[in-house]
Amino acid sequence: MRPQPTPPLSTRLKRAALAFDAWLNSFLFQSGRGLAGAWDAYSEKAKCLRFRGVPRVALDLASEATTLGLVGGVVMLALALPAFRETEDDWLKTQDLAVTFLDRYGQEIGRRGLNLDDSYKLEDFPDYMIKAALATEDRRFYEHWGIDPIGTFRALVVNAQGGGVVQGGSSITQQLAKNLFLTNERSLERKIKEAFLAVWLEFHLTKDEILKLYLDRAYMGGGAHGIVAAAEYYFGKSAKDLTLAESAMLAGLFKAPTKYAPHVNLPAARARANEVLRNMVEAGFLTEGQIQIARRNPATPVNRSRETTPDYYLDWAFDQVKRLAADKKLGSERVLIVKTPLDTALQQHAEQTLENMLRQHGRQYKVGQGAMVVMDVDGAVRAIVGGRDYGQSQFNRAVGALRQPGSSFKPFVYAAAMTVNPKLRPNSNVVDQPICLGNWCPQNYGRKFSGSMSLTSAIARSINSIPVRMSLEIGKGNAKAGRAVIIDTAKRMGLTHPLTDSSSLPIGAAEATVIDMAASYAVFANGGRRADPYAAWEVRSSSGEIIYRHDRDTEPKQVLEPRVVNDMNFMLSKVVEEGTGRRAALDGIKVAGKTGTTNAYRDAWFVGYTGNLSAAVWYGNDDHSTMNDMTGGSLPAMTWKEVMTVAHQNLEIRPMPGLEPESARVASKGGSATDQQAAPPAYLAGTLSRQSYEVLGNIGNLFQSVERAAAPAAPAGAQSQAASTGNTTRVARQVTVP
Repeated sequence: MRPQPTPPLSTRLKRAALAFDAWLNSFLFQSGRGLAGAWDAYSEKAKCLRFRGVPRVALDLASEATTLGLVGGVVMLALALPAFRETEDDWLKTQDLAVTFLDRYGQEIGRRGLNLDDSYKLEDFPDYMIKAALATEDRRFYEHWGIDPIGTFRALVVNAQGGGVVQGGSSITQQLAKNLFLTNERSLERKIKEAFLAVWLEFHLTKDEILKLYLDRAYMGGGAHGIVAAAEYYFGKSAKDLTLAESAMLAGLFKAPTKYAPHVNLPAARARANEVLRNMVEAGFLTEGQIQIARRNPATPVNRSRETTPDYYLDWAFDQVKRLAADKKLGSERVLIVKTPLDTALQQHAEQTLENMLRQHGRQYKVGQGAMVVMDVDGAVRAIVGGRDYGQSQFNRAVGALRQPGSSFKPFVYAAAMTVNPKLRPNSNVVDQPICLGNWCPQNYGRKFSGSMSLTSAIARSINSIPVRMSLEIGKGNAKAGRAVIIDTAKRMGLTHPLTDSSSLPIGAAEATVIDMAASYAVFANGGRRADPYAAWEVRSSSGEIIYRHDRDTEPKQVLEPRVVNDMNFMLSKVVEEGTGRRAALDGIKVAGKTGTTNAYRDAWFVGYTGNLSAAVWYGNDDHSTMNDMTGGSLPAMTWKEVMTVAHQNLEIRPMPGLEPESARVASKGGSATDQQAAPPAYLAGTLSRQSYEVLGNIGNLFQSVERAAAPAAPAGAQSQAASTGNTTRVARQVTVP
């Protein structure tokens, strides 16, 4: 047979294409029949799963709930992350410090932390005390998992029936989470964090450990934290010896320690104790007969009516000590004695002045809160007022509240401009005229522009256009670059929180704390060195060994040139002498400072300093509501003067850098320099009280008077010549412009 000729390539390609097409058609046909059969089989089986009526509604609801639950889980996880960031690997160890605080004269002012010798275990507390706490705060404590929905619902019902807050809805674990990790800020974010942290605590601690920590950490009024401290403070006895009546009175303090503190309002404390006793009966812990003796013989506290505790200061000081411990500056010591720069008399005067101002002028200005910090020019904090009532709110507005400083921020702008441009001096000419950055055009307080003026006049009159124009000049036409320099200057001087960069930053739109403002202005007072606020002058171990001293273990850093400091002191002194801060002037003492008022009168400030001290005063409302036309030159300046007048008593007045002191170098009205008592020497600071120093100072003055009387009189001509020379010098100094 003859071989068949090979078909051409085109023919073979056509045949291959036809074969592939036939295979593909067959495959799709067979697959379709298979899928159809599978679908028919699935449909037959699915008929058994069809629901109608109520079952179908239930199934749909379950499906929707599952979907929403998954979405909610993702949302809850996102909300939980910020809460869990509050915890640390050593979160419990950082809390185990036991610190005794002393004031600047060596007198004990309070304690913070726990007893590390474990002398008080949970079983050491009287059974009455445990039951009273559980009956009042969390009856289902041993049954829930950190959050008690049943208890929360019951509290909502009781509160609705009572027309107010009768019962709290937070469990003991939630309250402990707040005490350990959070602040007392009333916000949804804080409540969410509190709930997550409560569950977290339940997974990491036993119920008994949680209850013990709660009894150790809860604030009980009078500066006492925990049952052990409260038993000693209110009843002068060990917590192990508390009676039923005393236990009920202490348990009543958990709800409102200031309102029910027996040394403040004994009738209210006893009425609250009766409620606790009734709760113990309702919870089944005691019978009606068992509580009758306690009702007929109510607890009688030790008389503490005249004692006050600087709680805001102690809370901040304790945080400072914990930071030192975290930085490994205290070694392994956990029981500490810390000597602070606190001036107890000044602290009490500052608290009373703030309260008096708010009582007298609060309704007129529609203002409900205030804060103040007084410190030495090296950063040693003498007094902190974090609010009106520590028992009502432990939130420290002096160190924790970020508020807009308004025009009190302008010195940072002027200091930055004078650093960048050495030719800029207090007598340099600037022009107050309209300026716009984009759509924003700042206005002055009086809605008018004043034209040409000196730099000193611009800051004394708190002109707004000048700092904005300076931000452009600092950045050489680039306002954002100029603001970056201003922000850097403010941070170097002591503002520790991030500053939001905006067009209005030069006139105080960023936020700062009261303590940071006082520390930043101290840079002007001390010659340009950074003055970080501190509370630990000296830290000793329980054996008395010095393990830390601020002057030994820290070194100040120069952040401003002396030239800039001198010029700023001259200009800021004119704010008090001729400008918006005239109400802050002190008799016979050179004062410099700046007022601050924000948009809609939400914040009012006065921050000022002398050669000895720096202080910042803030007034406002916690909810950022508008005040009634309060400016920094009104209540803040008045408060500053009232407190600083007392603060400078018995101080040797130091001049500000670049400025001559006032002709009458006195600290109190009608006094003289020789009448002033210097601060007590360091080697005596821990042995005598302030009153003892004053007595010794008076004795010293008597000896000086006798010596002056016995000294020979100078010739009349010499006296006349000296007087003439002194007058000429003073006249020359008055006309000198830095």
